[in-house]
Amino acid sequence: MREALSILYDPLLPWPVLAGLGALALTFLAFAARQGLAGWWLRALSVLVLLLALANPVLQKEEREALSDIVVVVVDESASQKIADRADQTQAALAALSARIMALKGTELRIVRVGDGEDDSGTRLMRALNEALADIPRSRLAGVLMLTDGRVHDAAFAPELPAPLHALLTGHEGDWDRRLIVKNAPAFAILGEEVVLTLRIEDEGSPPAPVSQVPITISIDGGEAQHFRVPVGEDLDLPIVLPHGGINVIRFATPEAEGELTGRNNAAVVQINGVRDRLRVLLVSGEPYPGERTWRNLLKSDSSVDLVHFTILRPPEKQDGVPVDELSLIAFPVRELFMEKIDDFDLIIFDRYRLRGILPGIYLDNIRRYVEKGGAVLVAAGPEFAGAESIYYSALANILPADPTARVFERGYLPRVTDIGRRHPVTEGLEALAGKARAVGKGADAAGGAAEAPPPWGRWLRQIELQARGGDVVMSGIEDRPLLLLDHAGEGRVALLASDQAWLWARGFEGGGPQLELLRRLAHWLMKEPELEEEALFAAAQGQNMRITRRTLGESVPDVVITAPDGSSETLRLEEAAPGRFKGEYTGAEMGLYRLSDGIREAVVALGPAAPREFEATLATGDILSPAVSATRGGIFRIEEGVPLVRRVAEGRRAAGRGWLAITPRNAYLSTDITRIPLLPAWLAALLAGVLMIAAWLWEGRRPGMQSGREETARRS
Repeated sequence: MREALSILYDPLLPWPVLAGLGALALTFLAFAARQGLAGWWLRALSVLVLLLALANPVLQKEEREALSDIVVVVVDESASQKIADRADQTQAALAALSARIMALKGTELRIVRVGDGEDDSGTRLMRALNEALADIPRSRLAGVLMLTDGRVHDAAFAPELPAPLHALLTGHEGDWDRRLIVKNAPAFAILGEEVVLTLRIEDEGSPPAPVSQVPITISIDGGEAQHFRVPVGEDLDLPIVLPHGGINVIRFATPEAEGELTGRNNAAVVQINGVRDRLRVLLVSGEPYPGERTWRNLLKSDSSVDLVHFTILRPPEKQDGVPVDELSLIAFPVRELFMEKIDDFDLIIFDRYRLRGILPGIYLDNIRRYVEKGGAVLVAAGPEFAGAESIYYSALANILPADPTARVFERGYLPRVTDIGRRHPVTEGLEALAGKARAVGKGADAAGGAAEAPPPWGRWLRQIELQARGGDVVMSGIEDRPLLLLDHAGEGRVALLASDQAWLWARGFEGGGPQLELLRRLAHWLMKEPELEEEALFAAAQGQNMRITRRTLGESVPDVVITAPDGSSETLRLEEAAPGRFKGEYTGAEMGLYRLSDGIREAVVALGPAAPREFEATLATGDILSPAVSATRGGIFRIEEGVPLVRRVAEGRRAAGRGWLAITPRNAYLSTDITRIPLLPAWLAALLAGVLMIAAWLWEGRRPGMQSGREETARRS
């Protein structure tokens, strides 16, 4: 506790008024002095006393309690600070600094610890410092010390400090590190076309021996890695063709070299969404009918579809004597389409096609080979499929999932989604898309509508009876007979629709139905769109969380084994969220590439980048913090050279030198009691002013000149 005396002014009039009065008094006094009045200086003193009284000087006595200076130590505990012996360096330096700061009398130490930023935002020391300073009076801040490797990602937000800022760097002068950089990675790429990625491998710091080339491995979706050798310190353009649609996870990695700081930045993960540029579809119509226009409109309405439509308008048996050159504008390139360029198509649709000798058997056999090698065929069957001219009696019979019985039903019925169809992505939730519920249509099949609510769509009026021998029956019709069958044939896919009445839904017959959505899903399933796979395991990442989805046609799925980037594994049980869909959530402990497997299906997902921001650059440096440190006349020190001594220096002086750093004493205090005593009370001021004025009058009256003047005045009177 100590006392402090000070003189304050509490003017009775505003200062501008006092200044005006002083100026006026000064004018009169100057005039009096010019006229030679003998007592002008006494009058000046009286005016000064009056002005001083109006200024009201006060003697203030203050009881002060001294407050301690505060030193803030910001400790970087981010991931890059765990490399090598940096954590040990940090703890040893913190212990030494704490002891030296606490040894200074009247000094308080506050420690702020900073971990990794959220969402891979890196080391945010300045944000932590700003938050700490919000609770500290700036008048007490004596200094800020940062124990870090210098890799600060928010240095631009450094606050203005009234005290020195010092940085103590971990690491060693001879450290070196190798890192892999992907300079450009598009979010989307077109299937079948090359996308060029630019890679670069850099050796930073002081590597023991320069190398010209290093090995690198490249793997897609966690598959078998390909091995290459690439130059160091040069950009490498790498062309890649995506193997499938949807997300392709591409991982690049180079082995960890002996002596480098860390191998965490020796890998990079790129996720590219594979999309189709144009879908080429060949539509073969056996004869004109209302459904043909529906198929054509559906395919032509999609701007991403290139449609080639082959329609048989004049079958060979029609003999009417009209020359062929008067019926067609151009000759249709049958051989070119079905033999030479068939592999260019993504999907072939046979709509009510029958065998008439227009397409030779060798062409149809070529279509079968096309499917088995990965192509897709959709057969929309009409009455001809049950007859002798059925396409079933061709090479395509080997890939079709059902046999016709030669029976055709010509009556109304409601198409229904089967139990397995409710789990299949082609027909999953189809009834919910059909709109509001409707009553059973007139003539609907009684066996299908008595036990459960009818589907909310209109009837179809024809169905071809089929005997299923493979595939999945996802929709049924009359008496639960197969209506829509989906099957895999070799590497390709086949769909068989046992009716040519889907166009009734498009025309709004009895309320219509989801014809567009059904046929769209069907076409995209045939073309192997990833989101429509019936057996799939995939995960969507958001931050450190992943949502795992297992789609299946079965009623249960095995547990998923999740393998983390460090090789550890965990088992996760998935819960059924909808028919055919099992879901679960998992939070990864670290960023990187995770592998998922349930023994049947496998998937990979990247949580954050394979090399987090903390490991993009790992060499300790003071360059990032240098502007903020220099602005406060602080210093940058390497801990490996020794922890500097702590001194006190006056504000504004250099606060760092060889082997020492300084803090600035703030001399802050807390006022506990204040006493004010007027120095010139009103009565004293009035007394002094009156005495001085009387003295001035008396002084002027006793002057010889003044007396002679008064006598002369008296004689004249």
